[in-house]
Amino acid sequence: MAKEYSRTQRIGDQMQRELAQLIRREIKDPRVGLVTITAVDVSRDVGHAKIFMTVMGQDNAEDIAQTIKVLNAAAGFLRMQLAREMKLRSVPQLHFHYDESVVRGAHLSALIERAVAQDNQHQDGSASPDAKPESTEE
Repeated sequence: MAKEYSRTQRIGDQMQRELAQLIRREIKDPRVGLVTITAVDVSRDVGHAKIFMTVMGQDNAEDIAQTIKVLNAAAGFLRMQLAREMKLRSVPQLHFHYDESVVRGAHLSALIERAVAQDNQHQDGSASPDAKPESTEE
């Protein structure tokens, strides 16, 4: 019987919780906004971890890139703090990445809502055959 929840997944979940608290508590840089850690992908050898994050209120690419740069610069400090919090033989190297799935999901949701609204409008327009077309003449 295969394990449903692997060790790397458990480590990633714990790292996600700990990093969210550490960033909120310890990183005082004004360039770092409200960071949300959306996922942590730990390599099999637990040597590297990709941290996927979003930043609330920062929509332009320059601000996001600046936040990622600051977090990657603070990765050594965060790794040291993680070592204190987590009971691991070795803590993975941290690599921060912007999680575009949230933005893509919101965009797709907006597209679906627009398509549904257009479909409803189209059905409402063709539902009443007695309706007179609007005249553009004055």
